Amino acid sequence: MKHLALYVLALTVSLSGCSDAPPVENSGIDEEASPAIVTIKGQWLSEANGSVAIDPQPSGLSVWQNKLVSISDGSADSSQQRQLHIIEPETATLLPKTEKMRLGSRVRRSCFAAYLGSEPDLEALIADPIDPEVFYTVTEDATRTGALSPRCQQRYTETGSTDYPTLLVRLEQLDSGDVIMTRVRPLQFDKKLAVGDFPNDGIEGMALGKDGRLYLALEKDKAGNPRIFAVDMIDGFWETTDFASVIEPAIKLPPHEEGSHPINALEYYLHPETDNPYLLAIARNDNELWVLDVNGEQPANKIKMDFLAPAKGEDCAEYERMDNASIEGVTVLNNTLWMINDPWKVNYLKNIQCQSNETSYKKMAALLFSTPLQSTWFTTTQNHQQAQSSAN
Repeated sequence: MKHLALYVLALTVSLSGCSDAPPVENSGIDEEASPAIVTIKGQWLSEANGSVAIDPQPSGLSVWQNKLVSISDGSADSSQQRQLHIIEPETATLLPKTEKMRLGSRVRRSCFAAYLGSEPDLEALIADPIDPEVFYTVTEDATRTGALSPRCQQRYTETGSTDYPTLLVRLEQLDSGDVIMTRVRPLQFDKKLAVGDFPNDGIEGMALGKDGRLYLALEKDKAGNPRIFAVDMIDGFWETTDFASVIEPAIKLPPHEEGSHPINALEYYLHPETDNPYLLAIARNDNELWVLDVNGEQPANKIKMDFLAPAKGEDCAEYERMDNASIEGVTVLNNTLWMINDPWKVNYLKNIQCQSNETSYKKMAALLFSTPLQSTWFTTTQNHQQAQSSAN
């Protein structure tokens, strides 16, 4: 990647934000009465014409030119797929749509053209903090596409995970606003990592750290546990379609004895005061934010969250607590944590309480949430570690 020497500076600017847009009003919380839960209000995601966005299935959220940008996964309405969704954060309004993503010449000649040119399951998104024209995404479930050609199967058989390899994709936006898939590389996991073969429980979150290290959040491995891996996008990374080897950094995740606790969104965050690097991970099933020390020294900190949807009507509260939010995108802008949900179709209608929201829920409409970053999210892990050391 180019201009790596400027990377840390640009990344810090992009994460701290320089937008004048105020965050969505959030309900706050009485920290003395209930310090374990942060309650967050959301706004319905709307199209440029003011109508609610129908079934966008957002997966991934990033900061781009003082706005937010997301992408739709393979289960979204066809009108939403293979597009970048630029969002005005203060109003949760989408900018007008552009044409669907096209395949660049190198991707058209690759083994993955049929999949990427149809209904790819794109599950995360990063806007390059150095080059405003470049974005990165990753694929998940490709079972609907069918097998690769015999030649391609032979070349890409040793994935270490699913039969159809997980793909990293480089996107480039043209002056017209159209987006081209310019490069693609499949991921290879060492068999010793025991990732397992779970086509719809694969990589769901990405975060870009310093020196081109790309962090990848896996929903579950062979043992049913979430994992965080990484790929180093060094100079020349995109000049080949060979496997990109995955490594596993020593990052401490919260311990769980049972149940499913997938990571569904990821963000890299440099603390402005300590310069300590963190990963902010969303555990969708738990309604939790996990604050993870990139250096692997501090234990994980879990922040419990409640999500509220706006409501209207005489018999309705101004906001109603959601039964199932399913957050699948997270980023930081203007010292504010922004999140977007991916409506879980099996459970989303359980949210219906106020009649005014029934239509939005039935349209699988998404919500944009925000809440100010809190210093205790980052100091708690340090204090916890110090307390353990003192006890020993």
